[in-house]
Amino acid sequence: MEIGLVELSRMQFAMTAMYHFLFVPLTLGLSILVAIMETVYVMTNRPIWRQMTKFWGTLFGINFVLGVATGITMEFQFGMNWSYYSHYVGDIFGAPLAIEGLMAFFLEATFVGLFFFGWDKLTKVQHAVVAWLVAIGSNFSALWILIANGWMQNPVGAEFNPDTMRMEMTSFFDVVFNEVAQAKFVHTVSAGYVTASVFVLGVSALYLLQDRHKDLARRSIAVASAFGLASALSVVVLGDESGYSASHTQKMKLAAIEAMWETHPAPAPFTAIGFPDQEARETHYAVEIPWVMGLIGTRSLTHEVPGINDLVAEAEDLIREGLIAYDALMTIREQRDATPPEVRATFEAHSDALGYAFLLKRYVDDPRDATDTQIAMAADDTVPGVAPLFWAFRVMVGLGFSFIAVMLYFFWRANFRNMQFPRWSLYAAVAIIPTPWLAAELGWFVAEFGRQPWTVDGVLPTALSASHLSIADLLITLAGFVTFYSVLFVIEMSLMVKYIRKGPFLDVAETQDWQARHEGRLRGDTGAPIATLAE
Repeated sequence: MEIGLVELSRMQFAMTAMYHFLFVPLTLGLSILVAIMETVYVMTNRPIWRQMTKFWGTLFGINFVLGVATGITMEFQFGMNWSYYSHYVGDIFGAPLAIEGLMAFFLEATFVGLFFFGWDKLTKVQHAVVAWLVAIGSNFSALWILIANGWMQNPVGAEFNPDTMRMEMTSFFDVVFNEVAQAKFVHTVSAGYVTASVFVLGVSALYLLQDRHKDLARRSIAVASAFGLASALSVVVLGDESGYSASHTQKMKLAAIEAMWETHPAPAPFTAIGFPDQEARETHYAVEIPWVMGLIGTRSLTHEVPGINDLVAEAEDLIREGLIAYDALMTIREQRDATPPEVRATFEAHSDALGYAFLLKRYVDDPRDATDTQIAMAADDTVPGVAPLFWAFRVMVGLGFSFIAVMLYFFWRANFRNMQFPRWSLYAAVAIIPTPWLAAELGWFVAEFGRQPWTVDGVLPTALSASHLSIADLLITLAGFVTFYSVLFVIEMSLMVKYIRKGPFLDVAETQDWQARHEGRLRGDTGAPIATLAE
């Protein structure tokens, strides 16, 4: 593949986005786990839960800071690398991002300071409220960002204005309650909860292997396994919901993930494994499970899931329809207020297909001059890379089911085997710490790579979205980002390892005070002085 302006812009954005997404899942999950731990501390008044809150909260804080730094950089890229995209759909895409900054980001940024510096300033209940506000802010932030991204996947609540040559919002309600956005939000945050649960589980298992901080480790495993089991189950259920949503909003993405070249009679089978050949448009050595794809994609046994070849033919028809809209648009642009009503009526009738005409810009300056061969080539461009999507999806799903098994096992040992964990299981828990990040990155890859060749599905091709930068500018900034982010990654890992080695903060005086009261209650001698009981 020839590397040009658009490819380098995509590479740079993919690098920053996927690096930023290293921090997002852990931030989402740890914020909730820390709030849960502090709630238990408030309810039980046991210092161990305060120590757990402080320890895991410190790791959350390190991760939070790095996530904020990389997220801000990524948002600036919309204006720098994707200026035409920002101009074309900024009225819609910018609204959720603005709300995210004004509502969610300021909420979590304000209260995260109170969380770390308010231990001696706030009551226990007040501090627990702060912890929950930090968690709510983090998840609200994800909500608004995924609403913006969900609109790119399923552009509802907006229409193209031929007089301004831009997309404009027609229904904020439709944008916010976009079915793709809602499915993406719950699926993404659940994946974040799993990531944090596996992280807490793995670090706690390491402490047990080292025979350190065993009280904290066992309680942390109990919380993480319960929370992680519920989250892992929800990831699978909500992933199924995303598949059903894609069956009528992003049919080509679903067909590419499945490597379904031809439309099968209903209900379609699911290809468990195989080797997609995009050039030959077939999948070699495919192992199929009957009916499963039909049930996932249509929730029925009677509706078909369209294959790639039929969708390419449909795209060719949409390109030809889009040319009608494009021709009318050029007349409106030239004649402005003098445009005949019938021309505007023609544009309105075919405007939904306008984006498909823009696919021809890759081959010809004026889409109306495109040949039949170029139209066929543009239709073929609507097929994303099938093999990468096919395998990324299957590895992600396989990891998702493995998390259910891991969390179920540790939940069972924590609740029904007196928190006794075989050493092999502890080694396994440590070994799988990186795997939820792999699953999360693969999920993000499937969502974004599967949308190609569109920046906004069916509306704006990626090839038209990029800024007019030089190749040298992109190479220099890409190298700069790689260098800078590599340094940040080393700092992040160094700090995380440092504080994990250091272990939980021990509030010795408070712990001794609570232990003395507890021992006194056991002896029924609560009236004795604490100092005497401590002796």
